[in-house]
Amino acid sequence: MKIAVVGIGLIGGSMALVLKAQGFASVVLGVDSNESHAAKALAGNLVDAVTDLAGAVANSDVVILSAPVNVCTDLLPRVLDLVDRQVVLDTGSTKMSLLDAVKGHAKRGRYVATHPMWGTEFSGPEAATLQAFKGRANVICNAEESDEDALALVKELYGTLGMYPVYMDGYNHDVHVAYISHISHITSFALANTVLEKEKEEDAIFELASAGFESTVRLAKSSPAMWMPIFRQNKENILDVLNEHISQLRKFKSCIEKENWTYLTELMEHANKIRQVLDRKS
Repeated sequence: MKIAVVGIGLIGGSMALVLKAQGFASVVLGVDSNESHAAKALAGNLVDAVTDLAGAVANSDVVILSAPVNVCTDLLPRVLDLVDRQVVLDTGSTKMSLLDAVKGHAKRGRYVATHPMWGTEFSGPEAATLQAFKGRANVICNAEESDEDALALVKELYGTLGMYPVYMDGYNHDVHVAYISHISHITSFALANTVLEKEKEEDAIFELASAGFESTVRLAKSSPAMWMPIFRQNKENILDVLNEHISQLRKFKSCIEKENWTYLTELMEHANKIRQVLDRKS
């Protein structure tokens, strides 16, 4: 199986590594507008060759779009224009912009909209790892709009990565990831800025930062080039979750201002219920 990876960063590079290691991919062709990324991907054996988009599509069986979501929105119709038998999938964190971009396209059936629910705060081909994906969910959106053989091949690909499928429509996907994923990144960015603004002593941050702080602010190390387009494309859902998050913060602020320790305890006890949900994953 020949695979083309368009955007050889953390996700695309990790997919290339695992698919080659598992024998699913015999050849991986890379496409990346960043020459440094392309060179690192070649040096790290993530890809076997780097080529242009048309060459990669023509000489592959599966095309993986793993560039930032705003780039993929422009790329996807162009890629579908080039395909014949090939299957195209994307790994973007938002889905509606992509689904809308190819609505009514003659080759729409060759595209499968996916979102592998894995990532780290690191980016670029040097962050690619064989330890990715296993045991995580892969969301497949609007599966009924994809050709049966395309859907079957994509399910096999993600099964090779060790992921299990979750099905939903693109609209609901974008709503849910705003609450589960996107707000976590916004909160982390905001917390990092809060600490940098109020704590002027960098040595104090370094020396006193606990494991709890580090885990909470870890996502603030994520690439703005990747996350700004996500926030832009999922604007309405993110604003909704931000309004709720700000409302919750105001409750905590009010309790502390008014020394309402009883209600503050109730808020924290209610928050503890998230443990029951998360423990189901273990």
